[in-house]
Amino acid sequence: MITVENVSKSFVLHNQGAAEISVMAGASLSVAQGECIALVGASGAGKSTLMRMIYGNYLTQSGRIMVGDLDVVTAAPRQVIQLRRTTLGYVSQFLRVVPRVSTLDVVAEPLIATGSDRASAEAQAKTLLQRLNIPERLWQLSPTTFSGGEQQRVNIARGFAYPYPALLLDEPTASLDPMNRATVLKMIAEAKARGAAIIGIFHDHAARDEICDRQFDVTRFTPGMAA
Repeated sequence: MITVENVSKSFVLHNQGAAEISVMAGASLSVAQGECIALVGASGAGKSTLMRMIYGNYLTQSGRIMVGDLDVVTAAPRQVIQLRRTTLGYVSQFLRVVPRVSTLDVVAEPLIATGSDRASAEAQAKTLLQRLNIPERLWQLSPTTFSGGEQQRVNIARGFAYPYPALLLDEPTASLDPMNRATVLKMIAEAKARGAAIIGIFHDHAARDEICDRQFDVTRFTPGMAA
C-alpha cells in the first residue's frame, strides 16, 4: 500500500550561503495492508522528514513514493489533496485548526469532505470524542483552548474519523494518560484489522512493541549517521 523506493532528500540553507545539507539518501521500504511499521533512529535521523515526504509536504531529490497507485513525488497538487482526503490520513503531534471552529466540526470535517451527510458525520464524531474521553461540554468549543492532552485526543479522533487505507502517526500516544493510551492503541489495532497500512513514530517503546509489526531504522539512510 505504501512503497518508498530509493528516496533522497536535502535542504538548501539560503541564509547560510546556500549550503546544502543531505538528510536522507537511498531510503526504501514498503508497508502492506494491515501492517504497522515503526520508524526508529536517533534524534535528527530523518524520521519526521520521511513521514512528511510520504505525505507530500516535502519534495524529494530522487526516488518514488507510491501510496496506492499514486506516486506522491510526481503527483500534481490536486492529486495530493485528493489522496489526503480519501486515502492517506495523518495524525501529527500538534493540532492545527482554524480558531472558533468547534471540536465537533473539527472531527466531523473529514467525513463531510468525503460525502457523508452532516448528521452521520456528527454522530461518528461524537462516538470518537466519547471514546477518547473529551467531555461533551467541550464539543461546541474550539479545541485551541484545550490542554495538550485534550488537543492530541481531538487530533486522533479527527485522524481516525474516516477509514483511511493508509495512516501516518506521529507520536500518537505522547502526553496521554494510561487509559487514553490504551484506547488509542486499540484504535490502531482496529485500523490494522480492517487493512490499513500504518507508518508511525513511537518514542513510547512499550506502545511500539505492542502495536508495530516491525521497525525501520532511518539511521541507515542518514548521511553522517549510518554505521
